Amino acid sequence: SGAISSLQRQMEIQESELRRIRSEKELLQKQLREREVQLQAVSDKFCSMTEEQRQEEIVVMMEEKNRNLHQVVTEQESRLAEQGKLITELQGTINQLRAEVVNTRLHLLEQKQLQKEIQSQADALQHKALQTSVALEQITCKFERYRNKIIQATFSVEGSKEPMGELTDNELLEAMQKIINERAEFQHMLKSKGSK
Repeated sequence: SGAISSLQRQMEIQESELRRIRSEKELLQKQLREREVQLQAVSDKFCSMTEEQRQEEIVVMMEEKNRNLHQVVTEQESRLAEQGKLITELQGTINQLRAEVVNTRLHLLEQKQLQKEIQSQADALQHKALQTSVALEQITCKFERYRNKIIQATFSVEGSKEPMGELTDNELLEAMQKIINERAEFQHMLKSKGSK
């Protein structure tokens, strides 16, 4: 937004400068027309003189007027050419600034769209994380129930001692393995005596 405001301010300054130069150009053109009117007035004045006076006056005045007018025309043409060049440059700058404003706005729209997509992905991940957390809690509860059943089955065997405190998984596995080994030995002993 700051970049767009800055570009728009620059564009307004350039457009104001363009209007000023165009106004100055119009003023120069008006002055040139006024000079032409003055020249026409002098020409009309000469028409009222005698032929001889006219010729003498014309030679002197026309030479002076021609010099002055030629100088004025040259200066004004030079200034008009400079102002035309400046107008072209300013118009190019204004067009460039307008293009930059459009590009900046497009970039901002893309950023907003990307931000929406990222937010949507973040929401989806958060939802998935919540579902995973609930599933993990359910699995943990099932595992604890299953573990408690194993502990109860393992230490309900005749001759087993109740655990003194909280059992680790390794201690539970060792107790189960001990029961399995004892039953395997007992079964082997029965088979060796021929009992079914």
